[in-house]
This record gives sequence, C-alpha cells and structure tokens, in this order.
Amino acid sequence: MNSKKVNRRQFLKTAGGAAAAICFPHIVPSSVLAAETPPSNRITLGFIGMGMQGTDLEKLFLNERGAEVVAVCDVDSLKLERASNIAEQYYAGHNDKGTFKGCAAYRDFRDLLARDDIDAVVIATPDHWHSLIAVYAARAGKDIYCEKPISQTVAEAREMVKTVRRYGRVFQAGSMQRSDSRFRFTCELVRNGFIGEVKTIIAGIGGPPVECDLPAEPAPDYLDWDMWLGPAPWRPYNEVLSPHISKTHFPDWRRYSDYGGGATTDWGAHHFDIAQWALDMDSSGPVEIYPPDGGNEIIYKYANGVILTRQEPAEWKDYTVTFEGTEGKIVVHREYMNTQPSNLINTKFRPNDIRLYKSNNHYADWLQSIRSRSKPICDVETGCRSATVCHIGNIVYELKRPLRWDPEREHFVDDAEADRLLSRSKRSPWRM
Repeated sequence: MNSKKVNRRQFLKTAGGAAAAICFPHIVPSSVLAAETPPSNRITLGFIGMGMQGTDLEKLFLNERGAEVVAVCDVDSLKLERASNIAEQYYAGHNDKGTFKGCAAYRDFRDLLARDDIDAVVIATPDHWHSLIAVYAARAGKDIYCEKPISQTVAEAREMVKTVRRYGRVFQAGSMQRSDSRFRFTCELVRNGFIGEVKTIIAGIGGPPVECDLPAEPAPDYLDWDMWLGPAPWRPYNEVLSPHISKTHFPDWRRYSDYGGGATTDWGAHHFDIAQWALDMDSSGPVEIYPPDGGNEIIYKYANGVILTRQEPAEWKDYTVTFEGTEGKIVVHREYMNTQPSNLINTKFRPNDIRLYKSNNHYADWLQSIRSRSKPICDVETGCRSATVCHIGNIVYELKRPLRWDPEREHFVDDAEADRLLSRSKRSPWRM
C-alpha cells in the first residue's frame, strides 16, 4: 500500500492480496459476550498498531466486560494476522460452537476509521504516528485510547487537545501509573501537605533520542515500509525499527528522534506525569529548564519554587519518583513505596483532605468514561501537559542552554530558535 493513496475508495480498489485482506464488518453475537452486558452498552473497538504493546492492549481489552474487538490494523501483515487470530480465538473460546470468524484486518488505519460501527480506537503505533491518527480518529467520531507519549511535539499535543474537544471525544492517554494505588496515594499525601512544603522531586528517567544512523537493509515483503514511516522523513528499512514477529524484544525505534523521544518521553510520560499530578499542574507546567551541567541531570523549575530533576536510573529499582518536603520524603516505584517518617505510609485521610480521581483499572476507566461521556483519569489535556514536559526537556538537551517556558502560551520566552523546535514538518501527503 503506497502512502500516497490517501482515500478509502483507492485503498479498497487495490487491497486484494492476503497481506491487505479486509474482513467486512461483523458484530460478535451476544452469546459470545457476557450476558449481563446489553448490546446498547457494548463498546466496539478497533486497534491500530499491533506490535508488542498493541497486542498486549488487545488482550487486556478482550477481557474487559462490555468491550468488543471488531477490527485490527497494522502495516505488517504478520502482526496483523496474529492480532486478528487472537481476537477470533478468544471469541471462539466463549462461543458454544467453538469457532468464530469476523475480526476485520486492515493495512490502512483510514479504512478502519471509516467504519460507522466502530465506537472507539486504541492507538499503539510508534510515537511519530500518534497525533495524526488521533486527530483523524476524533474527526471520524471515535473515542480514543492513545499510548504515551501522546505526541512527538508540543504543537502536535495541543492540536490533539483542540480536535478532541471540538468533536467531543473521550480520550485516555496511556500514562497508566495514574491508575496505580501507590502513585495515587503518594500524590494525595503530597497534595495534603503530609511531607510539608514540597521542595524537590527527582524522577528516574532516561535520556534524549539520537539521530538514526542504522544501515540500510532490504525491506521484507510482509511490511509496507513506506506506510510505517508515514509522516517521518524517508530512510531505508532496518530491522531494529520494525523487527520480525518472531523477535521477543521491543523494537528500538523510540531511541531515534524521527520516531520517538528517547527514554525522556518513554518513562517521562509516566514519571513526569506523576510529578505534575502531585503538584496540581495538569493544566500547567514548569517555567525554567536547565541542561545537564557536567552530569546527566536536567532540572525543571516551577513558578512555586519546586525543583524537578530528571536523573538517569542505574537499574530497575531506580525508576522511581522521589518527593522531598520540609517534613518528610516519599519514594514511589511500581513495585514499592518508602516514606520518611516510616509511619506516613499508614496515613488515614481526614474528611476534608483532598482526594484524587480514583481508578484501579486504566482500561475499564476509559470504557466507563465513554459510557458516561466524562473525562477519564488521564484526559487529553493531561496527556498533552505531561508530554510537553518531556518535549521541552529534549529541546534543552538539543540546545544545551537554559530556557524559560511560558506554560500558559506554551511557548519559550523570547527564544525564536527554541520555539522552532516545538513543531516539525511531516512528509507528504500527511498533514494534521
């Protein structure tokens, strides 16, 4: 499929082979789904990007009551077939007949979005595709779950907010630590002053991306390489960017600046997100950013004086967020939480204390928000602001000098060179 074939009719005309096979709309019979979920309350889902993360998300949503996976999409025909089989085998196992066919498979996300019977989409492509697909999805009337970071630039993130709001869509960013009780409890302790006045936050997050210098390799016939690149600059294929389905390691595209933001946006979209939540900065951000000074740390300063430091983790146990206040300290990780004083971990909140949005399941929270037409725990504005902290950090890395940031205008202060890095051009014919 050539990315220049931009409309649905042209795609349907040319997609005849097995690699581009399309199964036409098929709704799962009610007997396959939980009997207590009425048809009017089911949410039909399409998945775009069926690599390792997309496949994991597909399996998670298959097990969510009231969700129905009806379509999958990928530019890799092997991953596409695997994803379709996963859904069909799942529904066959919940069907009295023991068989099921009907999960549609698409090579072009626009054909999936053109279906009127799909309520919402899950986007798990490489990062350079996130914003464009999300904008197209919102315009098509779909609710959206988008992997983090939601964008590759600050400008993209803001455009996503504008489009989601304009079309009244429910958007959940995949910063799923907000649905982890340890991180929520930490943020509530900080918000309610249990460690006194917050002075510093240290986030264990890796560094920025690099330019792609991988050698050229022949593109495999099962992969539409031009479509994989999409809006990114053209370059020859290399398996590191899109490995064969048999490989068990994650692809390393995020390391390269044309496709991702390095570890800064990978873990930053999680840990910076928690820092923002604890500081009640979901609609704002830092005002100054400082590059590393002989070490590997980058420093953000907020208007209230709080210092947020990005620190390179040495090993898994160091992927933490540490809050230091005038009366205590909290270190939180996905597997543990430590406090000083130690009894802080047993805190019982008082009736008038601030309590934060409670979600113990990031995926069910999105589905419920779709039903209620309310904002989920990690709404598009939240995802935008967390991604922005990551992106302006990478800009500081690139320019190697301090920058001042205006979080209200979302521009650097009196710095045209830095402002130019808030957006980037897209390869034709892809436009927001």
